Amino acid sequence: MRQPKEILNQLLRVVLHAAMPEGKMEHFLPKTPPKGKTIVLGAGKAAASMAAELERVYPFPIEGMVITRYDHGVPTKHIKVIEASHPIPDSKGQEAAKSLYEYAKSATADDLVIFLASGGASALMSLPCEGISLEDKKVITKQLLACGAPIDEMNVVRKHLSAIKGGRLAQAAAPAKVITFAISDVVGDDLSVIGSGATVPDPSTFADVRRILKKYKIQLPEAAANLLATVTEKDETPKALSNIESHLIVTPYEAFKATEKAAEEMGLNVLFLGDSITGEARHVAAMHAGIVRHIKQNNEPIAKPALLLSGGETTVTINSEGGRGGRNTEFLLSLAIELNGLDNVYAIACDTDGIDGSEDNAGAIITPDTLTRADQQGVSAAQYLAKNDAYSFFSELGDLVITTPSRTNINDFRAILIL
Repeated sequence: MRQPKEILNQLLRVVLHAAMPEGKMEHFLPKTPPKGKTIVLGAGKAAASMAAELERVYPFPIEGMVITRYDHGVPTKHIKVIEASHPIPDSKGQEAAKSLYEYAKSATADDLVIFLASGGASALMSLPCEGISLEDKKVITKQLLACGAPIDEMNVVRKHLSAIKGGRLAQAAAPAKVITFAISDVVGDDLSVIGSGATVPDPSTFADVRRILKKYKIQLPEAAANLLATVTEKDETPKALSNIESHLIVTPYEAFKATEKAAEEMGLNVLFLGDSITGEARHVAAMHAGIVRHIKQNNEPIAKPALLLSGGETTVTINSEGGRGGRNTEFLLSLAIELNGLDNVYAIACDTDGIDGSEDNAGAIITPDTLTRADQQGVSAAQYLAKNDAYSFFSELGDLVITTPSRTNINDFRAILIL
C-alpha cells in the first residue's frame, strides 16, 4: 500500500477531477441555435472553467461575460472573464454585476441566455438593491461570516438586499429563455441557494431575513434597516419564473462516489458519511473522532484498513480577532486534539475550491505525531484552537495543503485513513 499522505493527496486529486465541468454540459445543450443570440452569463469560482468548457462544446456562435474570483480565470475566446473579490465583495465585482445585469436586460425573446452558476457567486456578483451601498453589504457580510451562519441563511439575506440575486437576473432576461448549468457547493443541492439563485425562483421572504438577522444579532447599517422596515410584498424576490430551465451538472455526492470507488480500488474499506454534514467545525471533528475510535477498537462498521469520507459545510464561530484559518484547518486541529495521537490514523480536510476561508491553503493534513511534533516545537494546539488560528498551527508544522485554485467548488472534502 502507498504511504498514507500519498493516499490522502491522491484522493483529493480524484474528488477535484470529478468536480470539474468537462463533459458535463453537452448532453443538455439545445440541438438548434436560437433565432437571435446565445448570451452566456455566469458567476462563481468555477465560472471561468465552465465558460471555457461551454466554448469547447457549444456548436453555435456565442458571446457573454462571467465573474470569478481573483486568480481563478482561464483563457476564453468569446466569453469575457472578469475577476473580483471573494468572500467580501469589492467595487470590481459590483461593476461587473451591473454589466451582467444590463447584458441580461438586453436579451430579447429570440435570444437564449445560458447562466453558469457555482459557489462564490453571491459575493462575486454583488449588486445591492436601491438604497443599499456596497459598504453596507460588506458590513453585513463580515458579520454573517464571523457569527457562524450557514450558507443557506447567509444567502437568504444576500438575496433580499440584491438587485440581481434570488431570481432577479432571470426576471431581467425575460422573455428570453434562460438555461442554468450549476455546480453545487451547498448541502441539499438547492438551486435557489447555489450562488444565491440568480436565475431560479426564491422561496425565502423578507420575514426570513428579519428572523436570521435577529438570530445572529446582526447590526444593520441605517440604510439596510430602513429598507427592511419599509419593504412590501411587491419588493419580494420572484416566487415563480416561466422562462427557465435548470441543470445540476456536478454535485458533491457524485464527486464523493467517484472518490469512494478510487479508494476501494486502493484496497480500502470505505465508510461514506454523506455530503451534507454541517455544524460547528469543532463539533463535527468530535463526531468523526468517535467513529474513528470505534473502528480502531472494534473493526466495525468497517474493518481496517478503513477510510472515512465526508463532505458538507462546517462553520466556525470566531472567538478571537487576528487568528488565521478556515473551517477545514479548524476541523483538523480539533480532530488532532480529540484523537490525541491515536496510532495509524491520518486525515486530510480541504475546501475543494483550493482556498480554506480566506487564506492561501486548501486545507491541511494530520498524522499520529501531529501533537508530538507541535509539543517539540513549543506550539500549543489548544491555544491555537482557542484563537481560531489553525492556519498558523499547521504552517508551523509544515502540514498545510497548498494547491493552485481548483476552479471548481463542491464544498468541504474530509478523508480519514485508519490503518
